[in-house]
Amino acid sequence: MTTVNAARLHARIASLARFGALPGGGVTRSCWSPPHEEARAWLLGEIRAAGLTSWVDPAGNVFGGLGASSFRSETPAVVTGSHIDTVPEGGILDGALGVLAGLECLHAIREAGAAPRRPLVVAAWSDEEGRYGSLFGSRAFCGRLDAAAIPSMASVDGERLMDAMARAGFDAARAPQAAAPVGAVHAYVELHIEQGPRLDEAGVPIAVVDSIVGVRRTRLIFTGQADHAGTTPMERRRDGFLAAADYSLRARDLVVERGGGRSVTNIGVVFVHPGASNIVPGRAEIVHEMRSPDADTLERLAQACEALAREVGEGRGIGVEIRRMSATTPVACSPRVQAAVEAACKSLGLAFQRLYSAAGHDAQNLALITDSGMLFIPSRGGKSHRVDETSDPEAIERGANVLLHTLLDLAT
Repeated sequence: MTTVNAARLHARIASLARFGALPGGGVTRSCWSPPHEEARAWLLGEIRAAGLTSWVDPAGNVFGGLGASSFRSETPAVVTGSHIDTVPEGGILDGALGVLAGLECLHAIREAGAAPRRPLVVAAWSDEEGRYGSLFGSRAFCGRLDAAAIPSMASVDGERLMDAMARAGFDAARAPQAAAPVGAVHAYVELHIEQGPRLDEAGVPIAVVDSIVGVRRTRLIFTGQADHAGTTPMERRRDGFLAAADYSLRARDLVVERGGGRSVTNIGVVFVHPGASNIVPGRAEIVHEMRSPDADTLERLAQACEALAREVGEGRGIGVEIRRMSATTPVACSPRVQAAVEAACKSLGLAFQRLYSAAGHDAQNLALITDSGMLFIPSRGGKSHRVDETSDPEAIERGANVLLHTLLDLAT
């Protein structure tokens, strides 16, 4: 039975973690940044060292092929992968595991002399974490990138996507050209850490993902009046920050009460202007994110929160501007891919359970063009998007072997 080389996989994980490494552990490696571009060059070298064909598309997606040098082959490819960009002060496995385990699977298949009927490709998708636009690279690959929106795409701190890509040697205007030919992908499967506590607490080694949540991100700008913080009577203040805070608390309650028990909300970005302790804030900007595995629920929550923002503004005499930043659609994973993952678990004697993914992933874009699915391994303590994110080495090896046999199933 073909198996992965666990030592080689762990060595590659440690090597990739050097790019953007932080003194206290973890990594910051946003897409198009110098550490990311150094990691891209390293990954291309590893792909070639594994005996695979490498290429990069106009959206910056990196590919390694076994039996393929592009997506224009007559035989549709089976694709695996994830991403190598990270959140600020993130962990070393989120995304990286799927890319490097996929690379190891193809490397092991080539070494074993196996000859799958279909080409195999490993992908590292650009900007999955959404610094400039959520799931950017896979959106481009799946033909879902709005070319007209590219000039206005920017990070929350104002850096334009076009400028960031140009510094990395890419032309953002050409990103839509990354769209794959219709029918080029036979199936897609992505290995990922769960990023939550469910598997770890249940003691189950593998999750077969049956659906993936949708994510909505909205920028809300509350504009009042800057005033002296000492001499302005309290009843006369038009405090932009207090309006934003009022909205934040009430929006949380709204999502908890109306979200069906599986919806979550977060406000992780706050800007206050002019930002001085002795000035009543004239303006506050927040970025509100909501997630749900049900599309109708997510849309109802989005509309209700926009109405709430206007209500808060009217009640406090504050102007409100609502800008929808990004939206991904919840998707169901392919029954065929789920069956292949389950068959791989059974052949390896591993217990599994079905879970929905509470995080967004590139697999949900791939689900719009092909049979797409995911498998999870436990995150120790449920920790993710933090520097102490980790999974046990044995869990990583098990997940990689399940991925390997899932790929062989789908490719033969």
